[in-house]
Amino acid sequence: MIMPREKRIISKEDIMPLDIYTTQRKELRKKIVEFKKNRRIPLGPYATFYFESFETMLAQVQEMLYIEKGGDEQLKDELLAYNPLVPNGKELTATLMFEIDNPISRAAFLGKVGGIEEKVYLKVNDAIIKAVPEEDVDRTSAEGKASSVQFIHFHFNDEQIQNFKKKSSMVEIGIDHSQYSHSTKLNSETIKSLSADFI
Repeated sequence: MIMPREKRIISKEDIMPLDIYTTQRKELRKKIVEFKKNRRIPLGPYATFYFESFETMLAQVQEMLYIEKGGDEQLKDELLAYNPLVPNGKELTATLMFEIDNPISRAAFLGKVGGIEEKVYLKVNDAIIKAVPEEDVDRTSAEGKASSVQFIHFHFNDEQIQNFKKKSSMVEIGIDHSQYSHSTKLNSETIKSLSADFI
C-alpha cells in the first residue's frame, strides 16, 4: 500500500483488486491512520489541516471504491478528484476542515469567514508561502459563505524546500482572516513527514 513517493500520480495499476483490499483493509487502514498522525495540524478552535500525500490519496481512492463498489467507471471519477491533491514534488497539499458539531454555530461561523481559503499561509523562517486554493470549485459562495472543506496547495521554490527540511528552521502555519486569526509551529515529526513530499 505504501508506494514509492517518486510517483506523483495514482493510476489504475496502483489500485488493489477489491477482494484483496477487503481482506487486508483492517491492517491497511491501521497503517494509514498511523501515517496520518504527524500530518494532522489543528489550528485554533475549529480548523484542522490534513496534509495529503500519494499514500493518503491512494488510501482514499481504495476506500471509496470499497464503499461504493462502482468499479472502473467510479475509479475514473475518483482519480480525477484525488490526483490533484497528490503533491507534485515542489509543493505541499492539504485538506483544511472547519469542524463545528452544532449546525447553527457552524453556519454562523462559515457565514463570517468567506474568502478564508485565500488567507492561509506557511512561514519558513522569514519566508511566507501563501496557500493557493484548489481550482476545482469555488470554495466561497457568492453570498460570502465559506465551505467547511477547503483543498489547498503551498508552492515552494528550491530555497524554501531546503530551508523547510533544515532542522534549525522554524516552520509555522497560520490563517490571517479578520474573523479567524491563528498560527502554530510545526513540530519536528510533522516537518520530517512533510519533508518527504518534496523531490
